[in-house]
Amino acid sequence: MIKKPTLKEIFTIPNILTYFRFIFIPLFVWMYLKENYMAAGVILGLSALTDLFDGKIARKLNMVTELGILLDPVADKLTEGAVLLCLVIRYPLMWVLVAIYLLKEGFMTVAGAVMLKKKKKLGAAMWFGKVCTTVFYLVTLILIFWPQIPVQAANVLMVLCGAMMLFTLVRYAIVYFHMAKNPNTGSFDSLESVKRK
Repeated sequence: MIKKPTLKEIFTIPNILTYFRFIFIPLFVWMYLKENYMAAGVILGLSALTDLFDGKIARKLNMVTELGILLDPVADKLTEGAVLLCLVIRYPLMWVLVAIYLLKEGFMTVAGAVMLKKKKKLGAAMWFGKVCTTVFYLVTLILIFWPQIPVQAANVLMVLCGAMMLFTLVRYAIVYFHMAKNPNTGSFDSLESVKRK
């Protein structure tokens, strides 16, 4: 059972950074739809930086909270979804990435829920998940900052991003398969298992 967070836990530095990421989402969409691509790119870049540092700060300063663990992936998915849907306006091939993204995140959500019922959980993002996120932000930032990019170059970048998403999906599927097969793999008893990652 998740206990109600205290005021101190709600306003930790990492959680505040996560709140900013929620605020950045409508700002990014607004700027992108106004075709102010430079501002939209800067906002997305700031969001990516807060995503990079909030977890590191939480572990370094011993500020890992249940609330932060819950909100961080929600902010991630909402940000990435908003970016993809905005880019669809200019790049029709982006619909393929949207489909792959929904497939990947849908699998991760279902597999994660199944593992939680078995008292198992991935303690931290795997290296391929981090690479996938990095590729996603690099590709989308290039497409945002360079609106006049040649179609062929944009398509190559989107194919690269889609391939990385599929690779990540397969690798996570393998990880979850091994977690399901091995009784002790991924088992956890408390928040301490996350803090140690």
